[in-house]
Amino acid sequence: MKESFIKKIYDSHQEYTKIPSKASIISFFNELLGVLFPDFSSHRVESEKQVEQILASLQHKMRDVLLRNISLEGDTQEEVIEAFFESLPTLYERLEKDINAMFAGDPAAYDKSEIIRSYPGFYAIASYRLAHELALLGVKNIPRIITEHAHSKTGIDIHPNAIIGEHFCIDHGTGIVIGETTIIGKHVKIYQGVTLGALSVDKKDAKVKRHPTIEDGVVIYAGATILGGKTRIGKNSTVGGNVWLTKSIPADSRVYYKASLHDESEDKSEMIVVKQA
Repeated sequence: MKESFIKKIYDSHQEYTKIPSKASIISFFNELLGVLFPDFSSHRVESEKQVEQILASLQHKMRDVLLRNISLEGDTQEEVIEAFFESLPTLYERLEKDINAMFAGDPAAYDKSEIIRSYPGFYAIASYRLAHELALLGVKNIPRIITEHAHSKTGIDIHPNAIIGEHFCIDHGTGIVIGETTIIGKHVKIYQGVTLGALSVDKKDAKVKRHPTIEDGVVIYAGATILGGKTRIGKNSTVGGNVWLTKSIPADSRVYYKASLHDESEDKSEMIVVKQA
């Protein structure tokens, strides 16, 4: 085997020491989620003092993770750790609102504990919320590792740079894709197979808004595809299953396909946009 190849592999392993391992990142995330939500944890805390101790231990673990993040310097790392843990009360409140939205939006949910323990939508949203906060603090790579781990477990792909409002509900969830520059308002509900994507995947468009804006109170049913940075779904609208949208629709609209049954030899379906009264 060529020495040049051996050296290349060796050098790549030396570079690896400059980045945190995926295992340590996922371990940190899962332990943090277990502290915030006992239904997700395998151990119950016995006192407020123990909560403080666990959070202090997690800060130490986060420090170890960030020490290998080449995008942050020493002073910045400490500032990020402090800011992230100070944001936990707000993150916790947002996740509680997401849980409430999923519980209110799913008649099959018997209690909120069931949502935390078993719903892929909760795990994906929790991963996104925590990863998004890290991304806002300037942390590179780690947020994407967290959300891609959730993607592998749930089939739900949410980019950590997307902006998602409160009371977000994902029902079923498998196959959902939410792109990097997506903006989602409050009280939005999304079903399985929905794609909020880009019309262009050209690298030159990396810095522009490529993904749609979904305003407050929108419901998007299974299999719908909404593309484009200029595409805006107006508030309180409903997008039906399998609809393909690349243009904006006004507030209080309903969009769906209406199939013609008169001629079975060809597809006579058409998309209907109805402005609700």
